[in-house]
Amino acid sequence: MDFFSTPTRLYDAYIFDLDGTIYLGDAFLPTVPETLSRLRALGRRTVFLSNNPTHTREDYAAKLTRLGLPTPVSDIINSSVVMVEFLRRRMPGARLFVIGEPPLCRELEAAGFTLTEDARQVEAVIASFDRTLVYRKLQIAFDAIRAGARFFATNADRYCPVPGGGEPDAAAIIAAVEACTNTRVEAVVGKPSPYMIEAILGLVQLPADRCLMTGDRLETDVQMGLNAGMGAALALTGATDLAALAASPIRPTYVLHTLSELLTAVGD
Repeated sequence: MDFFSTPTRLYDAYIFDLDGTIYLGDAFLPTVPETLSRLRALGRRTVFLSNNPTHTREDYAAKLTRLGLPTPVSDIINSSVVMVEFLRRRMPGARLFVIGEPPLCRELEAAGFTLTEDARQVEAVIASFDRTLVYRKLQIAFDAIRAGARFFATNADRYCPVPGGGEPDAAAIIAAVEACTNTRVEAVVGKPSPYMIEAILGLVQLPADRCLMTGDRLETDVQMGLNAGMGAALALTGATDLAALAASPIRPTYVLHTLSELLTAVGD
């Protein structure tokens, strides 16, 4: 079966996943810098997304700039900032227990939330990608949720791609908390959630059908683009290969070997 198709038009805004789509580790993937530079030269908006809350938006902007693609912080959205906005609307100033790393904790504290390890005081448990997970954290989450705390998560990725393989991601944390508490996570705010879609469209200020979402994961990047009414391009540069695409019911608008195929409608 031939899955490959490339865009026959230019979009007004291009939204890109980062890990596995723009770069892997500390290196751009093939054709990325020249493709992004060309889109910008054509007057197209470029925005970058990450479900990974272990780095701040400032970190991501600095990395892209250091690698040779100058990018302002305002063109970055990650699951941390979406979580901050989600909680501000529903539980402003709440007391939280976070199974997560320092960048996420700092963002939540800066937004006026109180972080505590006293399970009796916790109003919401936040599960996230946490490479510092220890049993004590699971115990606090267990006690807090059994005492009535709500349960949210930044993202539900199964793994984070890294050079040579991957690292277990937030899905493992969510599963552990769900298993011991017999409580399902109430909301996951990262891709492909409607909360992330709202953040993207609020940033670009364009109708969804004038935007193209590009990423390497069918269940997050592509599914979110389709749910939003955007074009959705799968890049075969990271987590998804042709066998996985063939086995999936999710059908992207476009399938790309490299990002340069986004420019097929432009020509030379």
